[in-house]
Amino acid sequence: MAHNVTVYSTPSCPYCIKVKEFLKQNGIEFQNIDVSQDHAQAEEMVRKSGQMGVPVIDIDGKIIIGFDKGKIKQALDI
Repeated sequence: MAHNVTVYSTPSCPYCIKVKEFLKQNGIEFQNIDVSQDHAQAEEMVRKSGQMGVPVIDIDGKIIIGFDKGKIKQALDI
């Protein structure tokens, strides 16, 4: 089953890099949004998560804050 996955990240965030590597290793397609460059998307991320920090992962509307491998696996059924 294909999931709708969006990663809100910044290029310098080590956990953002880990999240994207983890998704790639598991063959999960995702949209990456660089919130350091896109302020409208940064505001959307804060609205969705209540957080200023990255990474924020949106999996089918479920918001996961940080690189929480267990929650990501659960949301993706992997």
